[in-house]
Amino acid sequence: MTTLLLQAADTLVGGVANAAASFASRAVSGLISGRGGPEDSLRVSEGPRLKEMAGLTSTEGAPIPRVYGRARVGGQLIWATRFEEVATTTTHVERQAPRSGGKGGGARPATRTTVSTSYSYFANLAIGICEGPIGFVRRVWADGREVDLTTLTLRVHRGDESQHPDALIVAKEGEGAAPAYRGLAYVVFERLPLAPWGNRVPQFSFEVVRPLSGVREIIRSVCLIPGATEFGYDPVPVSRVLGLGASAPENAHQFARNSDVLASLDQLQALCPQLTGVSVVVTWFGDDLRAGHCTVSPRVDLQAKATAGAEWAVAGLGRATAQETSRSGGIAAYGGTPSDDGLVRLILELKARGLAVTLYPFLMMDVPDGNGRPDPRTGAAHQPAYPWRGRITCDPAPGRPGTVDGTAAAAAQIAAFFGAAAPAHFSVAGQTVVYAGPPEWSFRRLALHYGHLAAAAGGVDAFVIGSELVGLTRVRSASGVYPATAELQSLAADLRAVLGPGTKLTYAADWTEYGAHVRDGGDEVRFPLDPLWADPAIDAVGIDWYPPLSDWRDAPAHLDEAEGRGPRDLAYLAGRVAGGEAYSWFYAGDAERDAQIRTPITDGVHGEPWLFRPKDLVGWWSNSHHERVGGVRGGATAW
Repeated sequence: MTTLLLQAADTLVGGVANAAASFASRAVSGLISGRGGPEDSLRVSEGPRLKEMAGLTSTEGAPIPRVYGRARVGGQLIWATRFEEVATTTTHVERQAPRSGGKGGGARPATRTTVSTSYSYFANLAIGICEGPIGFVRRVWADGREVDLTTLTLRVHRGDESQHPDALIVAKEGEGAAPAYRGLAYVVFERLPLAPWGNRVPQFSFEVVRPLSGVREIIRSVCLIPGATEFGYDPVPVSRVLGLGASAPENAHQFARNSDVLASLDQLQALCPQLTGVSVVVTWFGDDLRAGHCTVSPRVDLQAKATAGAEWAVAGLGRATAQETSRSGGIAAYGGTPSDDGLVRLILELKARGLAVTLYPFLMMDVPDGNGRPDPRTGAAHQPAYPWRGRITCDPAPGRPGTVDGTAAAAAQIAAFFGAAAPAHFSVAGQTVVYAGPPEWSFRRLALHYGHLAAAAGGVDAFVIGSELVGLTRVRSASGVYPATAELQSLAADLRAVLGPGTKLTYAADWTEYGAHVRDGGDEVRFPLDPLWADPAIDAVGIDWYPPLSDWRDAPAHLDEAEGRGPRDLAYLAGRVAGGEAYSWFYAGDAERDAQIRTPITDGVHGEPWLFRPKDLVGWWSNSHHERVGGVRGGATAW
């Protein structure tokens, strides 16, 4: 073990000696010159010192806890050095008012010199927690109070059978003499300051996360949300300025790392050791379900907000010029759009961690209650509050009296939604994207802005050009002509030019959107997205997959009772991935659903029932796609 350290002893001794010598010199000089000297004085003070350290101890034969899931446990001291003592000496000279001198006259200021020595103490120690391996230590308490780990040097050893000795223990004990404590999860505090706990080692407890084997080993990629958070993605800590000397954290609500996203990524990688990629969702906001009236723009959660650490800026807008999200219940209905510079920092952080990055520009609908905007689907005076983006469509919508579906007016409305922003309208200055195109806030501007921002960050591995616009991709300008698909193809080509061949592009279709569009009771069958899926700029078919797996009812004697033991029966649910509703049968309406009157899905004419099965991915993928017009089967699509 190491010995007691007095690293400031020389300073202490030298300071006292020099002060005393200086005082003696001045006293002699005063006597020789005939001026007074007794007014000069020297004070030496010394703070309390410790002879031994109280606090955390170890117990012979104490059991090693075994943790499952998440639990708060104590610890046992398994290694420590002698405490380190640091002496700090300060000298303060105070000049007092002049006093009359002795023989020879003249007045001189008297001085009072104070030499103070205080002592602070630090501990190096290792604390055994539980049987390993664990995922991570999420929180730490000392004497019942949570510890800010960003202010300490703490290393966590997860307790696997291949872990190596801690570097500090090796430095103190010597190579080959330091135990690795394999199979034991433990932590090492290096130079833990003891002043906050009365110069004693506090009683520690730890929130430990130990995930069970299974799912976590097979997770390769995750989706990072929320997409609406001004600084939640920023690795740099940002605080909100509340007034003189007052602030509140914007993106640091834990004591593990300087910002929430860094703490989250640490925990994610600890829980999912095979993780290779992260999809980052970033949101702009639409404001109308009528395609021809909908604008798409970034927003802030509050204009009247000052921040320290970073300022919000997106697509040329600052906080004062951006629109606020709507209010619901007196608070912002959404968080704001992630700030551009914070998003770039996040992309760089993910790359530094060896993770592939998918950038996912996302559209949320900020349509508040009582909005006064006509609903294109029903004609009601107000659109539904905070709707799904898949409800954006032409006005009037398909199926309504007077609909523009199937006309040039529908194409014009869709063109207004996508806009005219082009790659030539954007430029990159450092890590900032500058726009100099038409004064519009459109879907193309959303996608192209993030395409250029990804390029400014050095590129991303994949990019999602849009998602779940089923209310648009099923609108026709003429029979069999779907203008939204053509817009998506054009956008994909432009993004390919911006991002280059190294970035994979896809569109994330809704599970009801990727395949056939069935009209007139099956007499007309089209494949609106097939031109996009076959486009050379698109690298993958993307599907947001939310099909119904269960029709379990609370009431007794329902049909699904014969297939499973309950809604958590895995075999029952697995059988519904390619079976059940939207595969084997469908409900013709709400009354049929209530009564569980199921109509089988068949195709007696051409023997292609997969056309009418949204859940039949195998059938859709494996077969040529032949459209039907007037019940007549035509040639294959580009797919």
